[in-house]
Amino acid sequence: MNPLTLRVIRDEHRALAAMLRSIPLLLAEHRRHDRLPDFAALRAMLFYVDEFPERLHHPKESELLFPKLRARVPGVRDILDRLDQDHARGERAVRDLEHSLLGFEMLGVVRRDAFERQLHRYVDAYLRHMELEEREILPLALQVLSAEDWAELDAAFEANRDPFTGHAPGAEYQDLFRKIVAALPAPIGVGPAL
Repeated sequence: MNPLTLRVIRDEHRALAAMLRSIPLLLAEHRRHDRLPDFAALRAMLFYVDEFPERLHHPKESELLFPKLRARVPGVRDILDRLDQDHARGERAVRDLEHSLLGFEMLGVVRRDAFERQLHRYVDAYLRHMELEEREILPLALQVLSAEDWAELDAAFEANRDPFTGHAPGAEYQDLFRKIVAALPAPIGVGPAL
């Protein structure tokens, strides 16, 4: 069995991980050349994280998938609680990062180090979060959830249309995704190689 839900979650994780790993590389490249980064592109990337993973992906995990697992495997409650806490903190964390980026943009290089440290902590925490879900939660879900559970989850996750997983962006997101794709290096985007 290969439920659509698991494919969507894994595809979204891969796309987000690739973008998150690219941001520090872009910043390092700008620093190496003693240039300021493309702030508009960085804002677009952080807005994407807030708009898609935080508001679309995480709520479906916390509100649909995790309760089903709690009901069937009480021993996994601690891990699910930790992941739910990560989800609850995620929106605030990305907003704090957006504010830190704004400080860097408005006040210049005196805020560069603080923003980059905060970004590295954010990226590291996010990658660990997704790795825990992939290693512990998704295989468990495959073992314990019923066909009826998967049908319900698949119907919900099928509605996810993250453009970084192969879906065309909605009209309101087209400019946003063009900006991100232009800034990210290949193979994720069409920006210059790092």
